[in-house]
Amino acid sequence: MMSQWTIRPWTLVRHGMFAIAVVLFGFPIQPENLKIIREKTEARLREIVASARGAMGLVVVDLVSGERMAINENLTFPQGSAIKVPILMEVYKQAHEGRFRLTDRRRIEKASMVGGSGILKEFGDGMSELSIYDLCVLMVVLSDNTATNLLIDLVGMENVNRTMASLGLARTRLQRRMIDPAASARGEENLSTPAEAARLMEILYRGEFINRDVCEQILAILKKPKRTALSSGVPSDVPIASKPGGIPGVSTEWAIVYLKERPYVLVVMENYGIGEEASAAFRDISRTVYDYFWRLGRATRYGTYVDPALLK
Repeated sequence: MMSQWTIRPWTLVRHGMFAIAVVLFGFPIQPENLKIIREKTEARLREIVASARGAMGLVVVDLVSGERMAINENLTFPQGSAIKVPILMEVYKQAHEGRFRLTDRRRIEKASMVGGSGILKEFGDGMSELSIYDLCVLMVVLSDNTATNLLIDLVGMENVNRTMASLGLARTRLQRRMIDPAASARGEENLSTPAEAARLMEILYRGEFINRDVCEQILAILKKPKRTALSSGVPSDVPIASKPGGIPGVSTEWAIVYLKERPYVLVVMENYGIGEEASAAFRDISRTVYDYFWRLGRATRYGTYVDPALLK
């Protein structure tokens, strides 16, 4: 088979405005009708994945019901800059442990500068100092590779991997610094799977890493505005906590979409890609998944849509 597709049994959990819908409309909703909509969504996602000339995998997690959809979820993919999410988590873990403070400052020197994305490579040698928090923001929002390498040196590659393993994410591995072609040529890529990346984002959403406050601080950085392939498939007023990654032949993105009535995780990965095909595929996947959850969040038990603002 081209892919493996799994769906968890449908359950309903009260959550935010959706809990009001449960009370007002007497859920559960029509399971036979909903099954048709879900199957059409699955078929569309399979179609998009099958049409990609690269190898592609994805995971969708309904953060209200626990419903889970996946294609090629256990394939291993290089991560590009998406691996910066585990680095960010390790920084906050060590700060929580008191090894340093997020307000501690680091001098930006030419010896630390690398190419690729970001702005620090343009700074003067030794002319600026930035806090560890500022380096985290630059790593995520501008995908700054110099900031990332400074943070890797700060927390230690092996500690990032040890923390991922402690969360049950043994295939999510940081194996090289940013912009290291020799290490990449040796096969020392930064790796993960759609299943593990989706689980990591769910852990953050549910406040299960260190504590709720630490998770919210990490998510606040991931929520800072940036246009990505997945965000292009979602209305601009819907918050997204995400980190994309891209290196030649590889496109990835890990995201939590905060659709008010029905938040969800969406992770998509591709390698052996060609040109800009991945961006279009990621956008189509994102739009398909958003449409599905929008309908679940807005529908009454008979599939009519009610604006939640009218329920206040």
